[in-house]
Amino acid sequence: MRVDPVALLTFLGMLAVTYGARIGGYWFVQRFTVGPRLKAGLEAVPLAVLTAIIAPIVLATGPAESLAALATLLLAWRLPVLAAVLGGILTVVLLRAVLT
Repeated sequence: MRVDPVALLTFLGMLAVTYGARIGGYWFVQRFTVGPRLKAGLEAVPLAVLTAIIAPIVLATGPAESLAALATLLLAWRLPVLAAVLGGILTVVLLRAVLT
């Protein structure tokens, strides 16, 4: 197996940035007082990142995928995660069959 040096350097760079961000976060929390406003902002970060990843994919695909994403979101409000995912998969399969 041959390793591409550019890919290896890219991987190591991403590793360093990720590790630095984690260590920096721990350092920041230990050195400074985290008020309720900052705490609320930090707690919102995972949802914001997830939305930033999913939203372009949902909006850049066809109508079946976009409607299935909406159906999955609605199912997730009332059902367990596994049921919502399975419902979303079923919805996209059915909509692709109907719309194409």
